[in-house]
Amino acid sequence: MALLYKADPVRGEHWRRLFAEQAPDIEWRAWPDIGDPRDIQYLAAWQAPDEIETLLPNLQVLFALSAGVDQLDLGRLPPSLPVVRLLDPGITQGMCEYASFAVLSVHRDMLRYRQQQAERCWQAHPLVPARQRRVGVMGLGLQARQILATLAPFGFALSGWARSEHHIDGVACHAGPEQLPAFLAQCDIVLCVLPLTEQTQGILNRQLFEQLPKGAALINMGRGGHLVEADLLDALASGQLSAAVLDVLTQEPAAPEHPFWQHPQILLTPHIAAMTQPETAFGVLLENIRRHQRGESMLGRVDRERRY
Repeated sequence: MALLYKADPVRGEHWRRLFAEQAPDIEWRAWPDIGDPRDIQYLAAWQAPDEIETLLPNLQVLFALSAGVDQLDLGRLPPSLPVVRLLDPGITQGMCEYASFAVLSVHRDMLRYRQQQAERCWQAHPLVPARQRRVGVMGLGLQARQILATLAPFGFALSGWARSEHHIDGVACHAGPEQLPAFLAQCDIVLCVLPLTEQTQGILNRQLFEQLPKGAALINMGRGGHLVEADLLDALASGQLSAAVLDVLTQEPAAPEHPFWQHPQILLTPHIAAMTQPETAFGVLLENIRRHQRGESMLGRVDRERRY
């Protein structure tokens, strides 16, 4: 029995040591040195290889080394192959840290102060108390719930929106397309952590921005495909939006001429909100392998219809 790893080789070495120490019964192989493909029952990958059914004839589970699976073309995978996303507690911790940093950055006007520093301008601006700042989160899955819990102690007025109903203490929850306008109307800062699906592709667009209070700020920690980039630039130019913190883009890395690089109202980071860490993710992956071996349901199995 073997597991094939197909992702970053540097972190792969950490994975290899963990398997050697704690699961020596599972043979570790790293792409592209797959050895006899008939031995491979498990694939841990960021992206799957082409013609996976022919290449790995005895593959039983594909473990996505990510919290989401939109980087995978599920339509090209065998319908019977289970796809399991990685419920790494380290990813959730990283997302909470980044969300706190991003929300506090726009709440305390740090993009403006960064620009003033470049201009050698020493000028203070009025401080809005956190209790008067309304923060809304789009997407109410596990990570979003943890983000809301992390933001709660600051005293922000918190709300959330998802396509299905949720009930979270201290959070005004909204559900479905019919409740999206009411949610947006009371978001001074809106943070996107939605999964990328056909329904959410391009959801951060001109129509959505126009439903936010004038001068609101956007934080996108979801996927680049959520955002219509030209609409964001227009919203910033018109003053409809005051700032944006973006960790993801449609094309990564951004081209050198991309307008976001030097935009004074945009804080751009290179998809670093959270990263899978072998030290925290190993236990989750191994537990799912053991569950599969025992014939039990695996945690994080992807619903092909919903894509998460």
